[in-house]
Amino acid sequence: MPTTPKEGEAGKQAALDALRAALMAGDVVPGQRLVEAELADTFGVTRASMRAALIDLTADGLVERIPHRGARVRVVSIEEAVAITECRMVLEGLCAAKAAEKVTDDQIDSLRELAVRLQAAVDDGESMKYSELNRELHRTVREIAGQPVAAELLERLHAQIVRHQFRLAMRAGRPHVSLPEHLAIVDAIARRDPDAAEQAARAHLRSVITALHDTEN
Repeated sequence: MPTTPKEGEAGKQAALDALRAALMAGDVVPGQRLVEAELADTFGVTRASMRAALIDLTADGLVERIPHRGARVRVVSIEEAVAITECRMVLEGLCAAKAAEKVTDDQIDSLRELAVRLQAAVDDGESMKYSELNRELHRTVREIAGQPVAAELLERLHAQIVRHQFRLAMRAGRPHVSLPEHLAIVDAIARRDPDAAEQAARAHLRSVITALHDTEN
């Protein structure tokens, strides 16, 4: 018996979650057309729910609507990716500082364990694993910070440049550059030093900006 497509707010949320996950995983790529009917069938929602989800994603800067051609994944230039990363620098610095103020002993243990896993991924040459742990570390810092406004803004900003982030993570030698930057963030938070944590986070994002500029050459 066929499953009834989800509709209304529940359908829109299901479509949003599925499309965001596809964007973050790179299953849909910049410039790719997003056909409402096909996506609705794929994700088990009504076309109206899918249309509402695409409108929300357009407002978030993830999707763009082309007159007479429908929707597509928005293409973000290197210049815009740098501007977005500059905004992330401020917000990531804030979250790192807040995390250093609020971190518990158990959370410090979790961060140090993450640091060990990051080091192991680099030592073993596992770029994909390192990329996953990189995202986990940033997410964990945001959770410890308990700054929901900054966390929500960062999620939106990161989603817009996830393709650029993925390409950077796969570049030869990039993990060796970013690993000590991540370890510095963990160390500062573990020492409960907000100023050092903020500076470490900002230094890491400045490094990302430099790497983004290098991709233009």
